[in-house]
Amino acid sequence: MLQHPRRSIPAAGLAIACALALAPGPFGGAAPAAAADGPDPAEIMAAIEDHCGEAGCRDVLPPGQNGDATLVEILGNQAFGTRPAHSSDQLDRYDDLLHDYEGLDDSGLDDYFMDASFGVDPGDVEREYSPRGDVTIQRDKGFGVPHIYGETREGTMYGAGYAAAEDRLFLMDVLRNLGRGELTPFAGGAPGNRSFEQMLWRTAPYTEEDKQAQIDRVAASGERGAQALADVESYVEGINAYIDRSQDRRDYPGEYVLTGHKNAITQEGEIEHFRPTDVVGIASLVGALFGGGGGGEVQSALIRLSFQNRYGQEEGDRHWQAWRMQNDPEAVATVDGDFPYARTPEEPVGRAMPDEGSVEPYDIVHDESGSAASGQAATQSAPEAASAASAEKDGGTVEELPADQEAELEEKAEEGDLEEAAGIFNDGVLPADLAEPRGMSNALMVSGEHTADGSPIAVMGPQTGYFSPQLLMVQELQGPGISARGASFAGTSFYVQMGRGADYAWSATSAGQDITDTFAVELCESDGSDPDTGSRSYVARDGSCTGFEELTVENSWEPTVADQTPEGSYRLTSLRSEYGLVESFGTVDGAPVAFTVRRSTYMREVDSIIGFQRFNDPGEIGSAADFQEAAADVGYAFNWHYADAGEVAFQNSGANPVRTEGTDPDLPIAAGSEAGWKGWDPADNGAEYHPRQDHPNSVGQDYYVNWNNKAGRGYTSGWGTGSVHRGDLLDGRVRGLIEDGHAFTRASLTATMMEAGHTDLRGEQVLPVLLEVLERADTSDPEAAEALQALTAWEEAGAPRREPERDAGSYAHADAIRVMDAWWPRLVEAQFEPGLGEALYGEIGRAVQLGETPHGDGEHKGSAFQYGWWSYVDKDLRTVLGEDVEGGLGGPYCGGGDADVCAQVLADTLAEAAAVPAEEVYPARGGCDAGDQLCADTVVHQALGGINMWPIAWQNRPTYQMVMQFESRRG
Repeated sequence: MLQHPRRSIPAAGLAIACALALAPGPFGGAAPAAAADGPDPAEIMAAIEDHCGEAGCRDVLPPGQNGDATLVEILGNQAFGTRPAHSSDQLDRYDDLLHDYEGLDDSGLDDYFMDASFGVDPGDVEREYSPRGDVTIQRDKGFGVPHIYGETREGTMYGAGYAAAEDRLFLMDVLRNLGRGELTPFAGGAPGNRSFEQMLWRTAPYTEEDKQAQIDRVAASGERGAQALADVESYVEGINAYIDRSQDRRDYPGEYVLTGHKNAITQEGEIEHFRPTDVVGIASLVGALFGGGGGGEVQSALIRLSFQNRYGQEEGDRHWQAWRMQNDPEAVATVDGDFPYARTPEEPVGRAMPDEGSVEPYDIVHDESGSAASGQAATQSAPEAASAASAEKDGGTVEELPADQEAELEEKAEEGDLEEAAGIFNDGVLPADLAEPRGMSNALMVSGEHTADGSPIAVMGPQTGYFSPQLLMVQELQGPGISARGASFAGTSFYVQMGRGADYAWSATSAGQDITDTFAVELCESDGSDPDTGSRSYVARDGSCTGFEELTVENSWEPTVADQTPEGSYRLTSLRSEYGLVESFGTVDGAPVAFTVRRSTYMREVDSIIGFQRFNDPGEIGSAADFQEAAADVGYAFNWHYADAGEVAFQNSGANPVRTEGTDPDLPIAAGSEAGWKGWDPADNGAEYHPRQDHPNSVGQDYYVNWNNKAGRGYTSGWGTGSVHRGDLLDGRVRGLIEDGHAFTRASLTATMMEAGHTDLRGEQVLPVLLEVLERADTSDPEAAEALQALTAWEEAGAPRREPERDAGSYAHADAIRVMDAWWPRLVEAQFEPGLGEALYGEIGRAVQLGETPHGDGEHKGSAFQYGWWSYVDKDLRTVLGEDVEGGLGGPYCGGGDADVCAQVLADTLAEAAAVPAEEVYPARGGCDAGDQLCADTVVHQALGGINMWPIAWQNRPTYQMVMQFESRRG
């Protein structure tokens, strides 16, 4: 973009004219002189192999690469709807695919994805600069993606850190403070900030010494560990160099002013330098959100007790196992074969069942004062505080404004008039729902046997939610021992985490297998008196009475321009024992215990760095087998998908502990019993782990699809993973096309993904059996008959949630969708509560939500149909119809098992749903008017900084998405 001459404006966060001559801002046009000339990218690229061929590699990450905004740019977004260059230029191309995918061919993919080939054509270089002498960074004209060329390994990592800070500095600072448990002092006391920091402090509380110990252990583990530490140190050095230069140039992110860390007029305040331990904190956050699995054993035990109360002990256990769906025979699985893991043993030992009514969740929040105690919030929400202009399209950049408007913004910044941005973080700089379980990543891979040109095709990517800027960022890294392009989480982007190498590509989906167990730890009093659930000491492994270690942060906040939440404070204290972190207290057979949670990756967050390092090393990955071995070094629970010119492959990763014989991973374990983990060392939480071959893995299947569904048979899944899963939306389509003899192209596999991405899971997979049952009912009521007719037409059309054409203003089959959205909670309750009873129905609902629909609770988060009672409804109705159902629920529920009664239950609830007006189904919230179905479903990139985006149509697909096909292989 062109740099317009401007006067020196200390408050603006924009470079003064003389500074521009020396070093540009993140997307400036002047040639930099921040360091001596770096290495020639052309010389480095001459030695790099790229086997993508003509347009064989593409990717997209909305809304845009640039997540940095100066104070003037933030004010411009609020006042006039402007945005920084390259902050939103991938948003429409991402959204357009939904509307245009039918009839798409390979040549048309350029309109919806970026070119993900290695390097930048000389004519496409927007900027070239060297933050120091052994690295050169080029940014392309189209999207501003950094291509980093290092003459040395250290220089490559330094450049990665520098570029990351250019694109995501404020977000990285938010994440590192969250990793410290100190988000509210940094960003404000808004409810979202409080909720998120409390979640992380419950899940991954660490002292700085804990983090450093993890670094030291991995660094001492061997050559790769030592290299990883050196890489992180160089990466952090690059981040800090950018921090210093941005403060010298006064073009640092404007959010630092709005949150009170910098004074726009005097420039007082310092942006804190990063440390390697900050990277560990960010990694622990990523692992907690996307790479965990298991836990919830106390909740599982309470459900088991409720089943026993309802049906008696033996029959209750049978029903509990049925509803648990550990290994449902009808569940879609990604790989062939059986991979037994985390099953309930036939002869369990060491179970520690909580006594009914005894469980008391441990609250880590203490000593609340001010708004923390009163619950007082800012006077308006962030959406109310934001201007309408900030979410409008096509606002251009500040530099493209008329001169008088640009001058107006600069004057406001210079004088500290920040009213335009007041309250933009009133709900939190991070949304509270980001702490909820996430897993929308998907992958579709087809072997060369089923493609038009004989080479495998992969359409895949991670789903991390929709934010502005994204949690992920795209980059290319070329240096000694590293050659990759793809996406990484901000603050950990020293390696590409999902992307492509010279002749291979890889991606991940959250797997969620059980790597977390709960232990019942006996409480005691140091003076020998009788303990109770208020005791804060426990019986350690050596038999001593030991106090819980208190991991404490004391947080306070004051109102700022961005977050007007009144001042407040609290203390967060997690309790840690040898056996894990305290989740709750209760009694077992009358004896007081603490229920502690132990995750296999806790205190081992750094270990996975080795696997990611190997993914990026072209000398390490030469085949699918090489990649599978590298994936085994990732401790987090992920499903890895790999494609090159000849092979497709799958490998599940995770530090799966080897449990001793008789250990039941579904229920609390008595600490000190013979049950537990083999080889467990409480000093660093190490244990004996299942080898790679025990994990679901495969090379060379006809196809692989995964949408966070079951990885393989016998590999225990979460509650409700049964006959209906959103993975069926992919599996059925790809399998059907292969059976029909379809020869896939990149465009046709992309279209297959996109069609599944706008389909209502209930409408495609459950509605057919609902309609079959309803054939038995009296549906002569005109309103019910009309609804039934609409639902039937919708089901026959494939149950889409999509406009018939762009900007139509409403969905095709809008009324059928309204009816289904109103009907689902009513039919589930009417189908199951009479048989389960209110108490048991409620307990199961706490483990498995009734449904996850696009409109949800007004979060506009995109992800849908991952969690729900889909399988329960489907299996029960088929049972009532007399079908042979594998893995049934232990007996019929709907209508007490009478098909005619069940049909009337469905008909009555359908009539109720049909009468519910759209205004009630879609209430006014999240910026939408009551009754606006299309708006209620829309995806909104929630602001993690000062720049808002316009909404896009609902779609169920990865945030960062790749389309990859290689024409050849090395060697």
